[in-house]
Amino acid sequence: MRNARQAPVSLMLLTALVAVFMLAPILLSMMAGLINNYSSGLKSGFTTRWLQEVWEQYGNTVGWSLAIAGMCVLGNLLIGVPCAYMLARSRSRWARMFEELLTLPVAVPGLASALALILAYGTLQGFRQSFSFILVGHMVFTLPFMVRTVSSALQKHELLSLEEAARSLGASFAQRFLGVLVPAVLPAIIAGSLMVFTLSVGEFNLTWMLHTPLTRTLPVGLADSYASMRIEIGSAYTLVFLVVILPVLWALQAVGTLIEKHYGN
Repeated sequence: MRNARQAPVSLMLLTALVAVFMLAPILLSMMAGLINNYSSGLKSGFTTRWLQEVWEQYGNTVGWSLAIAGMCVLGNLLIGVPCAYMLARSRSRWARMFEELLTLPVAVPGLASALALILAYGTLQGFRQSFSFILVGHMVFTLPFMVRTVSSALQKHELLSLEEAARSLGASFAQRFLGVLVPAVLPAIIAGSLMVFTLSVGEFNLTWMLHTPLTRTLPVGLADSYASMRIEIGSAYTLVFLVVILPVLWALQAVGTLIEKHYGN
Protein backbone atom coordinates (compact mmCIF):
# COMPACT_ATOMS: atom_id res chain seq x y z
CA MET A 1 0.00 0.00 0.00
CA ARG A 2 1.29 3.42 -0.92
CA ASN A 3 2.55 5.49 1.99
CA ALA A 4 -0.21 7.96 2.84
CA ARG A 5 2.36 10.51 3.94
CA GLN A 6 4.16 10.53 0.56
CA ALA A 7 3.45 13.70 -1.42
CA PRO A 8 1.95 13.36 -4.92
CA VAL A 9 4.45 13.62 -7.78
CA SER A 10 2.65 16.69 -9.15
CA LEU A 11 3.17 18.58 -5.88
CA MET A 12 6.83 17.57 -5.78
CA LEU A 13 7.31 18.87 -9.34
CA LEU A 14 5.50 22.11 -8.49
CA THR A 15 7.72 22.60 -5.44
CA ALA A 16 10.83 21.97 -7.56
CA LEU A 17 9.69 24.50 -10.18
CA VAL A 18 9.02 27.14 -7.53
CA ALA A 19 12.46 26.51 -6.00
CA VAL A 20 14.15 26.86 -9.40
CA PHE A 21 12.15 30.02 -10.17
CA MET A 22 13.20 31.60 -6.86
CA LEU A 23 16.84 30.46 -6.78
CA ALA A 24 17.79 30.92 -10.44
CA PRO A 25 18.09 34.76 -10.27
CA ILE A 26 20.25 34.51 -7.13
CA LEU A 27 22.53 31.91 -8.70
CA LEU A 28 22.82 33.99 -11.89
CA SER A 29 23.74 37.06 -9.84
CA MET A 30 26.35 35.10 -7.91
CA MET A 31 27.85 33.84 -11.16
CA ALA A 32 28.03 37.39 -12.53
CA GLY A 33 30.27 38.31 -9.60
CA LEU A 34 32.79 35.63 -10.52
CA ILE A 35 33.37 36.36 -14.22
CA ASN A 36 35.65 38.99 -15.74
CA ASN A 37 33.02 40.66 -17.92
CA TYR A 38 29.31 39.90 -17.57
CA SER A 39 28.43 41.29 -21.01
CA SER A 40 30.92 38.88 -22.62
CA GLY A 41 29.62 35.91 -20.65
CA LEU A 42 31.52 32.86 -19.45
CA LYS A 43 34.04 33.11 -22.28
CA SER A 44 35.64 36.08 -20.49
CA GLY A 45 36.81 33.69 -17.77
CA PHE A 46 36.37 33.51 -14.00
CA THR A 47 38.00 35.80 -11.47
CA THR A 48 37.94 36.77 -7.80
CA ARG A 49 38.98 40.40 -8.38
CA TRP A 50 35.44 41.67 -7.87
CA LEU A 51 35.18 39.90 -4.53
CA GLN A 52 38.45 41.52 -3.46
CA GLU A 53 37.19 44.98 -4.47
CA VAL A 54 33.95 44.46 -2.56
CA TRP A 55 35.80 43.41 0.58
CA GLU A 56 38.20 46.38 0.34
CA GLN A 57 35.39 48.93 -0.06
CA TYR A 58 32.55 47.41 1.94
CA GLY A 59 34.14 44.84 4.24
CA ASN A 60 33.41 46.91 7.34
CA THR A 61 29.66 46.67 6.71
CA VAL A 62 29.76 42.92 7.38
CA GLY A 63 30.81 43.16 11.01
CA TRP A 64 28.47 46.05 11.77
CA SER A 65 25.46 44.30 10.24
CA LEU A 66 26.08 41.14 12.23
CA ALA A 67 26.69 43.18 15.41
CA ILE A 68 23.47 45.17 14.96
CA ALA A 69 21.48 42.00 14.25
CA GLY A 70 22.94 40.30 17.32
CA MET A 71 22.22 43.30 19.57
CA CYS A 72 18.73 43.50 18.06
CA VAL A 73 18.08 39.89 19.06
CA LEU A 74 19.41 40.57 22.58
CA GLY A 75 17.23 43.66 22.92
CA ASN A 76 14.19 41.74 21.75
CA LEU A 77 14.86 39.04 24.33
CA LEU A 78 15.19 41.55 27.16
CA ILE A 79 12.16 43.64 26.14
CA GLY A 80 10.01 41.47 23.91
CA VAL A 81 9.73 38.33 26.06
CA PRO A 82 8.49 40.19 29.19
CA CYS A 83 6.09 42.21 27.00
CA ALA A 84 4.82 38.97 25.47
CA TYR A 85 4.14 37.59 28.95
CA MET A 86 2.25 40.72 29.95
CA LEU A 87 0.08 40.65 26.84
CA ALA A 88 -0.55 36.91 27.15
CA ARG A 89 -1.73 37.19 30.77
CA SER A 90 -3.51 40.55 30.72
CA ARG A 91 -7.23 40.71 29.99
CA SER A 92 -7.26 44.49 29.89
CA ARG A 93 -8.69 46.30 26.91
CA TRP A 94 -5.65 48.58 27.03
CA ALA A 95 -3.37 45.58 26.61
CA ARG A 96 -5.21 44.62 23.44
CA MET A 97 -4.91 48.18 22.14
CA PHE A 98 -1.19 48.20 22.95
CA GLU A 99 -0.79 44.91 21.08
CA GLU A 100 -2.42 46.41 18.00
CA LEU A 101 -0.30 49.56 18.21
CA LEU A 102 2.80 47.40 18.52
CA THR A 103 2.25 46.06 15.00
CA LEU A 104 2.08 49.52 13.40
CA PRO A 105 5.80 49.61 12.47
CA VAL A 106 5.22 46.46 10.42
CA ALA A 107 2.24 47.93 8.55
CA VAL A 108 3.80 51.38 8.03
CA PRO A 109 6.46 51.62 5.29
CA GLY A 110 10.00 51.57 6.63
CA LEU A 111 10.73 54.99 5.13
CA ALA A 112 7.85 56.50 7.12
CA SER A 113 9.03 54.87 10.35
CA ALA A 114 12.57 56.11 9.73
CA LEU A 115 11.33 59.64 9.08
CA ALA A 116 9.38 59.55 12.33
CA LEU A 117 12.51 58.48 14.23
CA ILE A 118 14.54 61.24 12.59
CA LEU A 119 11.94 63.87 13.53
CA ALA A 120 11.82 62.60 17.10
CA TYR A 121 15.51 61.94 17.80
CA GLY A 122 17.40 63.41 14.85
CA THR A 123 18.51 66.46 16.83
CA LEU A 124 20.57 64.28 19.18
CA GLN A 125 23.76 64.57 17.15
CA GLY A 126 25.84 61.92 18.87
CA PHE A 127 22.95 59.48 18.75
CA ARG A 128 21.92 60.36 15.19
CA GLN A 129 25.39 59.70 13.80
CA SER A 130 25.93 56.35 15.53
CA PHE A 131 24.96 52.78 14.81
CA SER A 132 22.76 52.95 17.92
CA PHE A 133 20.25 54.98 15.91
CA ILE A 134 20.00 52.19 13.34
CA LEU A 135 19.71 49.62 16.14
CA VAL A 136 16.73 51.49 17.61
CA GLY A 137 15.08 51.50 14.21
CA HIS A 138 15.61 47.77 13.82
CA MET A 139 14.24 47.18 17.33
CA VAL A 140 11.09 49.13 16.51
CA PHE A 141 10.62 47.11 13.32
CA THR A 142 11.36 43.63 14.69
CA LEU A 143 9.85 43.80 18.19
CA PRO A 144 6.31 42.87 17.02
CA PHE A 145 7.58 39.60 15.53
CA MET A 146 9.20 38.50 18.79
CA VAL A 147 6.25 39.59 20.93
CA ARG A 148 3.60 37.92 18.77
CA THR A 149 5.55 34.66 18.45
CA VAL A 150 6.25 34.28 22.17
CA SER A 151 2.87 35.61 23.27
CA SER A 152 1.07 32.95 21.24
CA ALA A 153 3.16 30.23 22.89
CA LEU A 154 2.51 31.62 26.38
CA GLN A 155 -1.25 31.53 25.86
CA LYS A 156 -1.40 27.71 25.83
CA HIS A 157 -3.77 26.40 28.50
CA GLU A 158 -1.26 23.84 29.79
CA LEU A 159 1.20 26.65 30.56
CA LEU A 160 -1.46 28.48 32.53
CA SER A 161 -2.00 25.36 34.63
CA LEU A 162 1.75 24.84 35.00
CA GLU A 163 2.27 28.40 36.19
CA GLU A 164 -0.63 28.15 38.63
CA ALA A 165 0.81 24.93 40.04
CA ALA A 166 4.20 26.60 40.54
CA ARG A 167 2.51 29.53 42.26
CA SER A 168 0.62 27.21 44.61
CA LEU A 169 3.92 25.59 45.59
CA GLY A 170 5.29 28.95 46.67
CA ALA A 171 7.42 29.83 43.62
CA SER A 172 8.10 33.55 43.20
CA PHE A 173 7.36 35.38 39.96
CA ALA A 174 11.01 35.25 38.93
CA GLN A 175 11.13 31.50 39.62
CA ARG A 176 7.94 30.90 37.66
CA PHE A 177 8.97 33.09 34.75
CA LEU A 178 12.62 32.05 34.38
CA GLY A 179 12.43 28.52 35.72
CA VAL A 180 9.10 27.33 34.32
CA LEU A 181 7.72 29.48 31.51
CA VAL A 182 10.88 30.46 29.62
CA PRO A 183 12.11 26.85 29.24
CA ALA A 184 8.59 25.82 28.19
CA VAL A 185 8.41 28.37 25.37
CA LEU A 186 12.11 28.22 24.44
CA PRO A 187 11.39 26.88 20.93
CA ALA A 188 9.13 29.90 20.29
CA ILE A 189 11.82 32.24 21.64
CA ILE A 190 14.42 30.67 19.33
CA ALA A 191 12.03 30.94 16.37
CA GLY A 192 11.40 34.59 17.18
CA SER A 193 15.14 35.25 17.56
CA LEU A 194 15.86 33.67 14.17
CA MET A 195 13.15 35.82 12.58
CA VAL A 196 14.48 38.97 14.25
CA PHE A 197 18.06 38.25 13.19
CA THR A 198 17.03 37.58 9.59
CA LEU A 199 14.88 40.71 9.36
CA SER A 200 17.57 42.90 10.92
CA VAL A 201 20.38 41.70 8.67
CA GLY A 202 18.34 42.16 5.49
CA GLU A 203 16.46 45.36 6.44
CA PHE A 204 17.05 48.10 3.86
CA ASN A 205 14.26 50.72 3.62
CA LEU A 206 14.42 51.89 7.22
CA THR A 207 18.21 51.56 7.39
CA TRP A 208 18.72 53.54 4.19
CA MET A 209 16.96 56.54 5.73
CA LEU A 210 18.74 56.25 9.09
CA HIS A 211 22.30 55.58 7.96
CA THR A 212 25.10 58.08 7.45
CA PRO A 213 28.21 57.69 5.27
CA LEU A 214 29.99 56.26 8.32
CA THR A 215 27.19 53.92 9.41
CA ARG A 216 26.51 51.70 6.42
CA THR A 217 25.20 48.16 6.78
CA LEU A 218 25.30 45.22 4.37
CA PRO A 219 22.03 45.99 2.52
CA VAL A 220 22.89 49.70 2.21
CA GLY A 221 26.34 48.84 0.88
CA LEU A 222 24.76 46.40 -1.55
CA ALA A 223 22.43 49.08 -2.91
CA ASP A 224 25.35 51.51 -3.17
CA SER A 225 27.45 48.99 -5.09
CA TYR A 226 24.66 48.32 -7.60
CA ALA A 227 23.99 52.04 -8.06
CA SER A 228 27.55 53.32 -8.42
CA MET A 229 29.75 50.36 -9.42
CA ARG A 230 29.95 47.79 -12.19
CA ILE A 231 27.31 45.08 -12.22
CA GLU A 232 30.06 42.53 -11.51
CA ILE A 233 30.88 44.31 -8.23
CA GLY A 234 27.23 44.46 -7.21
CA SER A 235 26.86 40.76 -7.97
CA ALA A 236 30.04 39.95 -6.07
CA TYR A 237 28.58 41.86 -3.12
CA THR A 238 25.52 39.60 -3.30
CA LEU A 239 27.83 36.60 -3.13
CA VAL A 240 29.66 38.04 -0.11
CA PHE A 241 26.31 38.74 1.56
CA LEU A 242 25.18 35.13 1.12
CA VAL A 243 28.54 33.65 2.16
CA VAL A 244 28.47 35.67 5.38
CA ILE A 245 24.79 35.34 6.28
CA LEU A 246 23.86 31.77 5.28
CA PRO A 247 26.25 29.98 7.69
CA VAL A 248 24.95 32.14 10.56
CA LEU A 249 21.34 31.35 9.68
CA TRP A 250 22.08 27.63 9.33
CA ALA A 251 23.80 27.63 12.72
CA LEU A 252 20.85 29.41 14.35
CA GLN A 253 18.41 26.96 12.75
CA ALA A 254 20.49 24.02 13.96
CA VAL A 255 20.47 25.42 17.50
CA GLY A 256 16.72 25.97 17.25
CA THR A 257 16.12 22.41 16.08
CA LEU A 258 18.29 21.02 18.86
CA ILE A 259 16.48 23.05 21.52
CA GLU A 260 13.09 22.10 20.11
CA LYS A 261 13.98 18.40 20.38
CA HIS A 262 14.90 18.82 24.05
CA TYR A 263 12.30 21.38 25.15
CA GLY A 264 9.53 21.11 22.55
CA ASN A 265 6.01 20.62 23.88
